[in-house]
Amino acid sequence: MTEKLRIALVFGGRSEEHDVSIVSARSVDRALDRGRCEVVPMAIDRCGLWADAETSRRVLAESSDRADDVVRFQGRHRLDPRLIDGNFDVAFPVLHGPYGEDGTIQGLFDMLDLPYVGCDTASSALCMDKIFCKRLLSQAGLPTAEWVEVDRTSWAKDRGRLIERSLAIGLPLFVKPARLGSSVGITKVVEDTALAQAIELALNHGDRTLVEKGLDAREIEVAVLGNSSPRAAVPGEVVPGNEFYDYEDKYLESSSELLAPAPLDEAMTRRVQEIALEVFSLLGCSGMARVDLFLERERNLVWVNEVNTIPGFTSISLYPRLWGLSGLAYPSLIEELIRLALERTAGR
Repeated sequence: MTEKLRIALVFGGRSEEHDVSIVSARSVDRALDRGRCEVVPMAIDRCGLWADAETSRRVLAESSDRADDVVRFQGRHRLDPRLIDGNFDVAFPVLHGPYGEDGTIQGLFDMLDLPYVGCDTASSALCMDKIFCKRLLSQAGLPTAEWVEVDRTSWAKDRGRLIERSLAIGLPLFVKPARLGSSVGITKVVEDTALAQAIELALNHGDRTLVEKGLDAREIEVAVLGNSSPRAAVPGEVVPGNEFYDYEDKYLESSSELLAPAPLDEAMTRRVQEIALEVFSLLGCSGMARVDLFLERERNLVWVNEVNTIPGFTSISLYPRLWGLSGLAYPSLIEELIRLALERTAGR
């Protein structure tokens, strides 16, 4: 980037990852080079209303890096008028979860002919939906843990059959909302009697959920960056501080341990990177994504868990940490993401 760019930094949002989004946006804001860009913060409240300019600046200016200690605010507009009239060069959405990572905000940017960081509308929507994503992965022959789909209608009509089908997979099970991230609403089920309650909890976060076989596996994360020629960072391994890598462990307690590079031999390192790049291309990703894999301990098999198209960008988040360990420091990573957004738009 040689000219000073005007960047719309969009954060907050309606999802249950609202607080995490604000913390991520603060980290991105601190990393942006003010000599090369003008940053215009745009905060969205929990109801989906866009805040005025002064409120957006105030929310972003707070120094807290904790997701449980962010500014509460109310928006005023259905859409920030500056987004239409502001003559922006690029948008940088730091919106995790629904109404931000699921193709909705990306569709808005496309309508405005505004370049934006991250995956396009279609791939964002696909990757956000765990069920649709698993269907496509399975169709392409990529290994993913066995699962059962549950929706509100089928659960109300025939919960007994769904519980039976789910338990047939074998304990432990993980119950996950279909369209949330950051481990919100996920339950690890180790007893038959806890399954129904876990499904009810997940359905409180959306109309569809999946019950997935729990694997005795190591958690391997691969950060992918690029458009038509993506590259993978060194893989990392998450050793959860809690029973699994849940919301508190990711954003509040930070008791997990990140082993990076992951203690893998050269062949397995190449294998997980190749799978991550294959998944990235299969799902039509561009810009960035973090591909989460499982490495089964007993058989040493690699399984695809899920794909995050707007991974966390807090100071302890995996995506920037892995690229840092691969030789791309946080500020350079942010600059590269903006360059990729402009490159993709120029190629249309």
